[in-house]
Amino acid sequence: MTALAEVTQMPERAERAEVDAFAASRERFEVVVGWLQGEQAGGLEHAALEMCLQEESREVFRQLFQDHLDLRALQEQRLEAVVDVDQVARTRVETSHRALATVFGPVDVQRLAYRAVGAGNLHPADGVLNLPVERYSHGLRRLAAIEATRGSFDGALEAIVRGCGQQLGKRQAEQLARRAAVDFDDFYRARQRPLCDTADTLVLSCDGKGIVMRSDALRPATAKAATSKSNKLTSRLSRGEKANRKRMAEVGAVYDATPAPRTPGDVIASAGEPSQPAPGPTARNKWLTASVVDDAATVVCDIFDEAERRDPDHVRTWIALVDGNNHQIKRIKAEAKQRDVKVAIVIDFIHVLEYIWSAAWSFHNEGDPAAERWVAVKATQVLAGNARQVATSIRRKATRDGLDPPRRKGADACVKYLLNKAEHLDYPKALTSGWPIATGIIEGACRHLAKDRMDLTGARWGLHGAEAILKLRAIRSNGDFEDYWTYHLARERQRTHQSRYADNVIPAPA
Repeated sequence: MTALAEVTQMPERAERAEVDAFAASRERFEVVVGWLQGEQAGGLEHAALEMCLQEESREVFRQLFQDHLDLRALQEQRLEAVVDVDQVARTRVETSHRALATVFGPVDVQRLAYRAVGAGNLHPADGVLNLPVERYSHGLRRLAAIEATRGSFDGALEAIVRGCGQQLGKRQAEQLARRAAVDFDDFYRARQRPLCDTADTLVLSCDGKGIVMRSDALRPATAKAATSKSNKLTSRLSRGEKANRKRMAEVGAVYDATPAPRTPGDVIASAGEPSQPAPGPTARNKWLTASVVDDAATVVCDIFDEAERRDPDHVRTWIALVDGNNHQIKRIKAEAKQRDVKVAIVIDFIHVLEYIWSAAWSFHNEGDPAAERWVAVKATQVLAGNARQVATSIRRKATRDGLDPPRRKGADACVKYLLNKAEHLDYPKALTSGWPIATGIIEGACRHLAKDRMDLTGARWGLHGAEAILKLRAIRSNGDFEDYWTYHLARERQRTHQSRYADNVIPAPA
């Protein structure tokens, strides 16, 4: 036979081999077709028919998957030697099997194992397939990651069964979610920065949200308070016990805001009269992060990293929106000083407004329309830059009216807040510059990332499980899940396979 004739016949032989390799799949498909042509299927309503076909299709695709893996096993060529990262050559070769649970069902992976005395086996074919360490496929890991962020783990297991018919245990689902989240930090460090206008304000914000944890996941001080023997009741929780079951999750946000200059009258109606407020700054390119493992200092560092990724030369206007937490303000100032960047700190106006309302009830009965007008006047004065004067007038009025301590409690709290935070209540500059003055983005992030998922009735979180869910919810909220998953699979290939071979190169097994 000439070389040309041999080359010509190669596709024919390959085609016959492919037909033989997928014989089981074809047989399974023909069984389904035969059933559809029979009387039993002909007597079913469409809903029952749809359900039966859904189940049968999984088995057909599982068999296709199995046949393909078997074909690759037949085509795998034995190598003379496989060298690991320590330059140890493996020359002994044996056939090996491993189980793989996929979205279609269980399959068996047959491949060559390269062995050497005193060294672990190497399976180049596993590297080519990028098989995970655990028995669950990356497809199941992806499903677990998505569904576990939507609701409870029980709900995630039910959704996986509905979607692909596969059964996982709750612990397995949590472990898969944890493994799915491991590349969060590296992904965002390598992420291409979003396109933005240098005239846009760069906004940083952070806040905290408590998560009910298992006792072994509490911070030391909280755990000590939780185990205190004082004031314990046997039949119900004592006052303060619920608070001692929580660990604070730190949430951070960075976004670009197109400036929108406004006046105090655009923010709040003067003297309670109706108004047509001007639109505020438009937020774009929102990025969220959250952690129950890291403290506030680390999360503040993370949001500064993201801000510098967007503006490495510090040419844009940076502001930090906070709710007045002293520790957060201290960390923001420290981080800004260390990075030599100017950051204007602005206290959330909604928090200020709540303190003014608290003061209003010191002077008005609940439901009194005059209280609303009083608040509008005081709030407008604060927006005009007169926070100290407002504090002084409230204190003077409380004294002049002879309010007793319980009645003037709200007024005193407002006075204290306005005076302590006056440095960061420069609303005239914020409004003139077109900056946002409310922390709606970060408060919404706290609700979405933490409260909506972590605060489900009866939920008690372990440290690493809670961390993984926070990370995955942040990725999905940022709209980055598909890109993240591609990155995660590449990192898994490097960690699990390439790093074990000489020169990080997986030998071609075929």
